[in-house]
Amino acid sequence: MKNKIFTYILIFTLIVSNFIFLHSASAASSLDQTVQSQLGNSNIGVSLRSLTTGKVLYEKNGDIGRKPASTLKLLTASAALDVLGPDFRFETQIYIDGDIQNNILYGDLYIKGKGDPTLNKNNFLTFAKVLKRNGIHKITGNIYGDDTAFSGSQLTPGIAVEDESFYYAARTTALTMSPNSDYDAGTMIVNVKPTKVGRSPQINAEPNTSGMRIQNRAKTVSKGQRNTINIVRRYNTNQIIITGNIPIGSSAKEWVTLFDPTINTLHALKLTLAGTGLKFPSTSTVKRKKVPESAELIYTNQSIPLKTLMNTFVKLSNNSIADILVKTMGKEVYGNGHINEGLKVINEYGESLGLHMDQWSFEDGSGMSHKNRVTPNELTYLLLNVRNEPNYRILYSSLPIGGQQDRLIGGSLRKRFTSTALQNRVVAKTGSITGVYTLAGYVTAKSGRTYTFAIMTQNQTSNKVDEIDQVVKKIINDY
Repeated sequence: MKNKIFTYILIFTLIVSNFIFLHSASAASSLDQTVQSQLGNSNIGVSLRSLTTGKVLYEKNGDIGRKPASTLKLLTASAALDVLGPDFRFETQIYIDGDIQNNILYGDLYIKGKGDPTLNKNNFLTFAKVLKRNGIHKITGNIYGDDTAFSGSQLTPGIAVEDESFYYAARTTALTMSPNSDYDAGTMIVNVKPTKVGRSPQINAEPNTSGMRIQNRAKTVSKGQRNTINIVRRYNTNQIIITGNIPIGSSAKEWVTLFDPTINTLHALKLTLAGTGLKFPSTSTVKRKKVPESAELIYTNQSIPLKTLMNTFVKLSNNSIADILVKTMGKEVYGNGHINEGLKVINEYGESLGLHMDQWSFEDGSGMSHKNRVTPNELTYLLLNVRNEPNYRILYSSLPIGGQQDRLIGGSLRKRFTSTALQNRVVAKTGSITGVYTLAGYVTAKSGRTYTFAIMTQNQTSNKVDEIDQVVKKIINDY
């Protein structure tokens, strides 16, 4: 009797196993047809991996390195959570060097930055209150900025000349500021509003002009005419040129990178302090200078914790935060806030996860460089292995969710996978640079099973987002 039961169980197991195998083979074959029809065979890579077994269920050029674009942030974010810790906070310190008499600081003010990408005008207003609490209403000297926590070039490798003035290519220094709650550090926002027909429009900058020179060459035109406003920072200068026409009833807004975040932050700070009534002599200036030993620390500002910042970083694919985190990891681990030291830390973290780092090549942490390479199979392997990390839930929660309209939930996927049948099934990181479109993350199929996937395209002459989404939909329907 026992032998018969064993035989039945064995036969049943073989039948089920054979069915699963045939279904898997059929699904892979069908998926391959979709991949080929939507994306072709060359300059693409696809990997689909089981979370249960860890095995690759389907791949197309899975072991060929491709440009990851912003899917590289998956590794950067995971490394930062592990190396810095979820409760890590950036610090910005205020020092004074001199004597205070009759509410006058006979000396200089120092601000020492350590990379806080969230530093903003509200913090500057707090600094003004701190100074006044310390009995300071006038400063006779200068305002100095200490940005020695970071070293090397302000621009990350691979930034093209034509991208240098745009927010996604912002320069990185240890003393920087953000104009908004998205923490687009190293940028300022320029708003243009019409006045009267024939006159120059009104220009407003956030947090303020910050030492940038704005040339308003634009003109207000009658309602109904075309808005042709163009706002750009002239290459390698602090000059912002505004040209074109703005019709009555319209507006224009542009994020422009700061020419030198440290100096521009100092200008913005000084303008804000002066706006609260703090006085400076006409000879007062702003400069870089390391905090001297004679200076007295009077205040330390702390940013929001990394676990909170992670949401903005990943969902909105913030390049500035990525670059800052890389340098910060280098500073924290090796005492040198150089990008190369930070990349070394990320590489070592990848090795600790069991990744095959010989299949990774990167010169930044944001994915902006066209020299970055990683294989699709390694991306899905990262997504598999990172699930065992103590901070995985934070990382997972920071990923964009397909079809969720709130930009701090859906992020860069809020306008994709919007149908009821697809909503919430795709939790993944998008990537896009010139000619490159990528998507990597987790997908839950109609079967209820969840997989890791990576779809990578490069050298494309047209947008491939819709085609990538068709491949993901195929996975949802068939697996």
